[in-house]
Amino acid sequence: MRIFLLGATGSIGTALLPELLAAGHHVTALCRSDIAARTVDAQGAKVCRGDMRAPQDWAPALEGQDVVIHAAITFDEEMAAADRQVVDTLINAAQTRAAALRVIYTGGCWLYGDTRGRILHEADGFNPIPAFRPFLNQAERLMRAPTLSTATLHPAMVYHQEGGVFDRMLADIAAERPIELWGNASIRWPLIHRKDLAVVYRLLAENPDLTGHFNAVAQCGVEIGAIAATLARAHGHDGTVNSLSRAKAQALAGHWAEGPMLDQRLSGARLRAATGWVPQYQDLEQCFPPL
Repeated sequence: MRIFLLGATGSIGTALLPELLAAGHHVTALCRSDIAARTVDAQGAKVCRGDMRAPQDWAPALEGQDVVIHAAITFDEEMAAADRQVVDTLINAAQTRAAALRVIYTGGCWLYGDTRGRILHEADGFNPIPAFRPFLNQAERLMRAPTLSTATLHPAMVYHQEGGVFDRMLADIAAERPIELWGNASIRWPLIHRKDLAVVYRLLAENPDLTGHFNAVAQCGVEIGAIAATLARAHGHDGTVNSLSRAKAQALAGHWAEGPMLDQRLSGARLRAATGWVPQYQDLEQCFPPL
C-alpha cells in the first residue's frame, strides 16, 4: 500500500516507519527538517518536505495515497489549531477520490479523563481534559466524513527503552536524584511499548473495514510508584521518590500536568479481537530488567 505518514521521526513514528517499510509498504513521510529528511531517506522512505502547520505545501502529495497515518502533534499552545488544519486537509483531499481514503487518526488515553478505578472500553465514552478536547472533536469529524474510512487510535502511555513517557523519571535516575512523581504513587497509567504500538498502526492501516475508536493498551493500568521502582531496579538507583502535590505539579507545568496525574485503567479488548494483535511487551521488566 501507499502510505502517507505524518510524524515519522517523532516518538511513535521512530518505530512506526520501519514497521511499515518492513511489511513492504511504500511510505511517503512528511519531514520538516533536514535531519528528519535524512533519517527518513536513509530508511528507504520517500521524503515530502513540509510542516504539518502549512498543509497547502504537502496536500498535493496525498494524491494517489491509499492510507494516511496521522501520528504528529506539536505539543504547544497551537497544537489544536495545527491538528484542525490537518483534518481539514484530509477531508478536502478525499472529496474527489473514487474510493475512500483510509485514515488512521491518533487520539490518546487522556481523552477518557480519570477513569475512577474502572477499566474503560471504547463504548464507555470520553471525558477529555480541556487541552485535548479538540482532538476528540476532530476525530468525530473524520469518522463522519463519507469519503474517508477512519479508525481513531487511542494509545496508552507510550514508552520505550530510552524513555518516552518515562523521560522525566529516567532523567532523575541518570542524575542520581529522587524520582519525581506528580500527584501520588498510586496513580495508574495504561501502558504500551512503542514497538507494539507500531504494529497496531500497521494492522489498522491494512484493514480498512475497521473503523471507529480503538484503544491500544498492553497493560491496563500500572501504578506510577511501581513504574518508578521498576526503572530504579533496572538502572541501579536506590528507588527514592519525591511526590509533588497536584498543586505543585500544576504550578510547575501548568495544564500539561493534568494528563500525567489522571488515574486511568483502559481495555484494549476490542482491538485485540478485531486484529488478533498480541503485544510483545506485556510487563515493564521485559523492557527494563533488573540489574
